[in-house]
Amino acid sequence: MAGANGARANGAGAAGPDGPAARRNAVVTPAAGRGGPYKVVVIGTGFSGLGMAIGLKKAGVHDFVILEKADEVGGTWRENTYPGCACDIMSLLYSYSFEPKNDWSRMFPKQGELLRYIKDIVGKYELEQHIRFGTEVTAAEYDDATDTWQLSVEGAGAEPGEIVRGRALAAGMGPLHQPNIPDLPGLASFEGTTFHSAEWDHSYDLTGKRVAVIGTGASAIQFVPQIAKRAGSLTVFQRTPPWIMPKPDRRVTGLEKALFRRVPGFQRGYRNGIYLLQESFVLGFKNPRLLKAASSIAQWHLARQVPDPELRRKLTPDYTMGCKRTLVSSDYFPALMRPDVELTTEGIAEVREHSIVTRDGREHAVDAIIFGTGFHVTDAFENARITGRNGLKIQDAWKDGIEAHLGVAVKGFPNLFLLLGPNSGLGHNSMIFIIEAQVRYVLQCLAMLDAAGGARISVKPSVQDRFNAWVRRKSEGAVWVAGGCDSWYLDRNGVNRAAWPASTVNYWLRTRRLDPRDFTVEGRDGEPAVPRSVAG
Repeated sequence: MAGANGARANGAGAAGPDGPAARRNAVVTPAAGRGGPYKVVVIGTGFSGLGMAIGLKKAGVHDFVILEKADEVGGTWRENTYPGCACDIMSLLYSYSFEPKNDWSRMFPKQGELLRYIKDIVGKYELEQHIRFGTEVTAAEYDDATDTWQLSVEGAGAEPGEIVRGRALAAGMGPLHQPNIPDLPGLASFEGTTFHSAEWDHSYDLTGKRVAVIGTGASAIQFVPQIAKRAGSLTVFQRTPPWIMPKPDRRVTGLEKALFRRVPGFQRGYRNGIYLLQESFVLGFKNPRLLKAASSIAQWHLARQVPDPELRRKLTPDYTMGCKRTLVSSDYFPALMRPDVELTTEGIAEVREHSIVTRDGREHAVDAIIFGTGFHVTDAFENARITGRNGLKIQDAWKDGIEAHLGVAVKGFPNLFLLLGPNSGLGHNSMIFIIEAQVRYVLQCLAMLDAAGGARISVKPSVQDRFNAWVRRKSEGAVWVAGGCDSWYLDRNGVNRAAWPASTVNYWLRTRRLDPRDFTVEGRDGEPAVPRSVAG
């Protein structure tokens, strides 16, 4: 996710050579200097980028740098600070498997607690010395002459025109980092305040204001109940109602925390139980009929909290559960029942200087518009400046749609590794499970490159093509494609480009052990280089 730069957690930092400010700038540099070439350049300090950095350290690789556009770590959990922001996966599962936290305050962690967890991880693994804050990557180009990635960077932490070089590039920006603002007629003429949920304007006081919320996705159902308490009036503009399950959130008890600390294996077993419960939903994604029980719970939840039959009709989805992301909330429906909150489904015709006009001709006077309209996913790379071997632009490589091998490697782009790339997204389980599997896979690719003494490693085109043909076959009949809705899983042609079409166990098995036959390793002379471990 992307948005406003996060504020520095510890202020300006203490002065002096040993203060926090000095440590923030004490980036580990290779012998060649601050610009590289590093062995690995990592982009982003969310769970993906930091997971990659930790994996490198554990593998004995310390010649790497992490480029971060903001001035503190956190990724999604730094960027998103809207009221009520929390994770919809339980805290015991939404954390690194190798770094369990035994004192979570709630079953579903809130944004602040997740950000603290991330910062603690950075401190424990001494990652801050590898991070360059205020350094945004604006372009990445593979240099065939030197077999290095050349990254153009800008920002407060970069020098004018600076280039950072790396032998390998691990991109951990995450799939949801470009806010999607709909192109509404007349929006530019609006004289009030507008902002996206991922760019929350905390300086704007919503108290007593006439507020419009456009969108009813995962973020909106969290912040609507919070701002409804403060706004003078709130109008929620809904295009498609989401399926919403009750959220079994509660405080983690003192007894549970004590058991986590003192009983070996108890927290691991608890985590595994949550994982298996979440994983069971994948059966319904492939066989939508199996979701009837879950959809019955969602319908009961709606009927219990919304007695008004007309409002309940507006909130009832007309597509198969799982086609869009299934959400969890126990306070969204009650917020819509408030007398000062209105849900409209008429569709927006235009925006005027002080109002929004719906297609039925009704004019809604508003002081502020908040967009809960999600992110660019399948079209996120349309303007990206990424160039592979022989000048291949990412837009040309993906002219028929974004794709990669296992969501990690892209043909024509050697030594480039995507984290949470195409078709590695989940709608039912923890993304950190996928991240850890991908980090292990990337480390195997780097080890294979080193073992061969090669300059570049590339996935074979036939391997990527075969994998994506499998993805298309597995997606046929799945709820994302056949569920009767439009979602961010699908591109403009209705092809699944985002969701992993099988179980996470399947993904783990596919990435557990790299098959050397899937990749080509070459030396600087272009000749094949055979890893010693697989020679003969």
